[in-house]
Amino acid sequence: MKIHQTILLSLFLFLFISCKNTTQPETPVNQISNVDIANKFVDAFYSFNRDSLASILSHAKESSRADILYYQKWAECGHYEVLKRDAYSEKNDSLIIFPVTVKDDLMAALHIDFNVTDTFRISIKNGHIRSIQTSSNDPDTFFEAKEWVKKNRPDLIEKACDRIGTGGPTPCECIQGMLKGFGEFISKKQTN
Repeated sequence: MKIHQTILLSLFLFLFISCKNTTQPETPVNQISNVDIANKFVDAFYSFNRDSLASILSHAKESSRADILYYQKWAECGHYEVLKRDAYSEKNDSLIIFPVTVKDDLMAALHIDFNVTDTFRISIKNGHIRSIQTSSNDPDTFFEAKEWVKKNRPDLIEKACDRIGTGGPTPCECIQGMLKGFGEFISKKQTN
């Protein structure tokens, strides 16, 4: 009798343990969230490793990929240093807003004690980045200096920056020209 009870108890325990809860579907172990994808993008962008960034952008629209790869090189040549990864927000099931505060050569050239926040609007579908838009909170002095350089020292930026909107090949030359122009802008402003 004891053997039958032991067998029945073992069978009952086996059935109990092996039963699945069908009320909640299982999440695949390898599924990655949009937030994880956005974090990987930010890591790749500020690693200044083009191959790493290109890999994570492999499913993005060509124009978005070109712009972000250009901007990465611009940021590298402008010595962007991440100070703070600000709180991200999920706008919907396919859009993550990810602000990152950086220290850079541009503000230093303008003698501004200000750290810019770059905001990435990352569109993700089916586990892949589809597009990214960027914006920043550059101060008015930045835009004033940029316009001054375009008007007064176009020789510093015309050729180097002529393909900035299409992911052109010269982001380092472009930012270096802009930095030189910013220095002249500040010198003129201080003498006036």
